[in-house]
Amino acid sequence: MTGKVSITASGERELVITRLFEAPPHLVFEAHTVPALMKRWFTGPEGWTLATCEIDLRPGGTYRHEWAHEDGRKMGMSGTFQEIDPPHRLVATELFDEDWTGGGTVNTQTFEPVGDGRTRLTTTVLCTSAEARDSMLQSNMEAGIAASYARLDAVLADVPIGKVA
Repeated sequence: MTGKVSITASGERELVITRLFEAPPHLVFEAHTVPALMKRWFTGPEGWTLATCEIDLRPGGTYRHEWAHEDGRKMGMSGTFQEIDPPHRLVATELFDEDWTGGGTVNTQTFEPVGDGRTRLTTTVLCTSAEARDSMLQSNMEAGIAASYARLDAVLADVPIGKVA
């Protein structure tokens, strides 16, 4: 499954997003928590850049991401970290400025070693309702996630083990 994003519905209100990476958990975790690394890969579909990436990585700390498209469109989201267990687990709220998720989500990310220096990243997205979850499933989110994770593969291959940004 390396390279392929899997998105499935679970329970009444959850999405489960899974992807394997050819890098150890500490590097995949750092790539999700170090702004300089995130700006290199967390851009979504072609034409977008992550213009703002602010992270206060502590329980109760906040984050802010703002994307800019080459045609002038902008999109932003913020959240609060609820749990941080490097390099195993992150739990945070997420709310887009133009909320299309029905009130935001709570995202739990687990970084699981699977042998040979690889990591299984599982993101469980808890939505406010089944309708919000189903709307997310019908969106183009899979294409954006797949494009970003393809860029993350290149970033991970370029980051020396034990080094950040």
